[in-house]
Amino acid sequence: MYRIALLGVAIIIGGCVQSSKAGSDTSHSHEHAHYHSASHVQMSIKGDQRCIRSQATPAHSVGQFPTRGNPHSFRPQDLTVCVDATPEKTGQVTRSTSASGITLSGILLRPGTAEYYDPNGRRGFSRDRSSGWRVEGMGAASQLGMDHANAHVDHRGLYHYHAPADIWTADLIGGDSASLIGYAADGFEIHYIGDQARSSWQLKSGTRPAGANSPGGRYDGTYEQDYAYRADSGTLDECNGATVEGRYVYFATDTYPFFPRCFKGTVSRDLQRRR
Repeated sequence: MYRIALLGVAIIIGGCVQSSKAGSDTSHSHEHAHYHSASHVQMSIKGDQRCIRSQATPAHSVGQFPTRGNPHSFRPQDLTVCVDATPEKTGQVTRSTSASGITLSGILLRPGTAEYYDPNGRRGFSRDRSSGWRVEGMGAASQLGMDHANAHVDHRGLYHYHAPADIWTADLIGGDSASLIGYAADGFEIHYIGDQARSSWQLKSGTRPAGANSPGGRYDGTYEQDYAYRADSGTLDECNGATVEGRYVYFATDTYPFFPRCFKGTVSRDLQRRR
C-alpha cells in the first residue's frame, strides 16, 4: 500500500465540486467550482454513474490551430463522459483506454498518442505500430503542435490535454487549497499538487538498442519506451496513484506519465471505445 506524504499540502478527498446525492442531477457552473469558463459544464450522479457534460471548450484561450505540427482546427462539440461514481479496485490493472479521464471543466486527459516511430513516415513517425516505439506526446510536443496548455486537437477538432499546465490547473484548483482536477477513466479522483506527488517512472539511461525498427539514439523521452517504472523511486505507484487517508486516488504529475495510464478500477465504457 502506498501512502503519500503531502508535506503540508492540503488535499481534499471527496471533491472540490461536490456532486449531488445518488439519483439527483445537479448542474455546476465553473464559478460554483471556484473557476470560470465560457462554456457550461454539467456534472450529475445517477445511480452509480458520475457524468460530466461539456462543449469540450476550456476556460482559457486555445492555441492557434491548425499549426505546422497539427493540421486540424479546434471545434467545440458535445462531450459526455460517465464514470463509476463509487469506484473500487478490481484486483486487475487495465492499460488500454481512449483517455485517462476528464477534468472538472469537461476536457479530456489524453497523454498518449497514436503515433509510432517509422523511418518511412513523413515526420519520422506514423500510425504503423510495427516498430513498437510509441511517440510520447510531451516528448514530441513541438512536432505534434502542443499549445501553451500542453494540449492540442485531434482529427475531429477535439481539444485535449497531454500534461498539466498552470494555465488550467490553477484555474481548476482555485484558492481554497483544493487539489481535485477531475476523474479518471475508472472513476477514482485525479488530484494535482505539483511536485509534492512524484512519479515512479524514470527516464532510462544510455542508448536505445540498434535495429531496423529502432530509432536509435539516447533515451530522451521522445518515446514511451524511453521510460521504466522503478518501484518506490517516487511517491506514486505504477498507475500514478496512492492511498491518501485510506482512499485510493490518482495524481497528475509534471513528469511522465503526467496522467494515469493504467487503472485499478473498472474503466468506463465511454473511455473504452475509440474516440
